[in-house]
Amino acid sequence: MKFEIMRDRLLDGLNDVMKAVSSKTTIPILTGIKLEVTEEGLHLTGSDSDITIQTFIKAEENGEQVIRVIEEGTIVVQARMFNEIVRKLPTNDVEIDVNENYQTHIRSGKSEFHLIGLDPSEYPLLPEIQDDRQFVIPADLLKSIVRETVFAVSTSESRPVLTGVHWEVKNGELVCVATDSHRLARRKTTLEQMPEGEYSVVIPGKSLNELSKIIGDSSEAVNIVMTQQQVLFKTSDVLFYSRLLEGNYPDTSRLIPNEYKTTVTVNGKALLQAIDRASLLAREERNNIVRFSSLEGNVVEISSSSPEVGKVEEEIQATSIEGEELKISFSAKYMMDALKAVDGQDVMVQFTGAMRPFILKSVHDDAILQLILPVRTY
Repeated sequence: MKFEIMRDRLLDGLNDVMKAVSSKTTIPILTGIKLEVTEEGLHLTGSDSDITIQTFIKAEENGEQVIRVIEEGTIVVQARMFNEIVRKLPTNDVEIDVNENYQTHIRSGKSEFHLIGLDPSEYPLLPEIQDDRQFVIPADLLKSIVRETVFAVSTSESRPVLTGVHWEVKNGELVCVATDSHRLARRKTTLEQMPEGEYSVVIPGKSLNELSKIIGDSSEAVNIVMTQQQVLFKTSDVLFYSRLLEGNYPDTSRLIPNEYKTTVTVNGKALLQAIDRASLLAREERNNIVRFSSLEGNVVEISSSSPEVGKVEEEIQATSIEGEELKISFSAKYMMDALKAVDGQDVMVQFTGAMRPFILKSVHDDAILQLILPVRTY
């Protein structure tokens, strides 16, 4: 195998596939990256057996030759070392040459590296996925869905299924829910071409975070294919496979209250900043608790105190407060995460009592819903 490639294009591809390579893997071959060069271009594959990312660099792009293929072939090279070497090569022209014992030579300018490669036949094959269950989602919408839900997944492995986001397709709607049993984030969206039938999968939060980084600021559409064990996200030059989490995701629809005793409408940005300031004192305490009280004249008081540090009180003018007066305490971090997901719009916070879960959503649409369990302090 022998080819020449532009270093910057090779680095772009490596940046994507390195996100799937883990140094902690127990399978030695997975510490490597697989390079497969054909007349069409170069496929790079990285995997940690949970996530597999394959990216494709075309030999020719917009009439410009990116790769000159002298001899087709496949090799697996040590991922971290190869990535470091390519990053530090002196010129943008890179030649990679592999001889029969997997000896890999990397040349650029006056610099030449010799790496011991690995047998590519030992590298796992990509999962087989039929394309009959696929739908398309714009990249920016996919990033929003991840941003608005993934922060609420559980970080504890005691219930592995809660470390993922539940994606459910039914009645022509995609509903994504994450919960760590103290809070919940839900995002609904209607797509133009939904697949027939119903699907329900739990995608690891870690996979969605990596996917979001790879999509970056791309504006193209992403194809999504779901199977029993895997989900595949496809763009024109990247395949992103993730295994799914096993187990039944809890029925979260029952957690969302149907009636409310108090509804507060307030500017989301003002509320976020006030809670951020109040949490400065709350942070000294282990649990980071902030109190929220409704006062007369559509005023909300945000307060927090710490025996060692002192206390803070701040009043915010709400647009409206309807229903019973209310005093409630909650985690400042959870509330700030929820407000960031709704992204600074005017928000409606609906309460059913001081010790019942409350919900938060944008005044303009209810596509995003956040639910938080309060903390007993009164």
